[in-house]
Amino acid sequence: MSRTLRSWRHEALVAFLIDRREKAKLTQAELAKKLGRYQSFVARVESGQRRIDIIELLDLAEAIGFDPREALKRLITIRADN
Repeated sequence: MSRTLRSWRHEALVAFLIDRREKAKLTQAELAKKLGRYQSFVARVESGQRRIDIIELLDLAEAIGFDPREALKRLITIRADN
């Protein structure tokens, strides 16, 4: 199994999350508040310093307002060895 931090899929997921947050017109601080987390959590996710597990992806989708299947469909198309 390949590493996940800084992988192509991880970077694509981070870009997807940033795009969706910005389209929802949420700041990092606003998103953090919806998640019950600190802004630094969102910053670490968006800078690629932190992996996102499936439960966190579901929580992020709910807080931002997107279908998590959208993110998964995008990631499936990216080869794991890129």
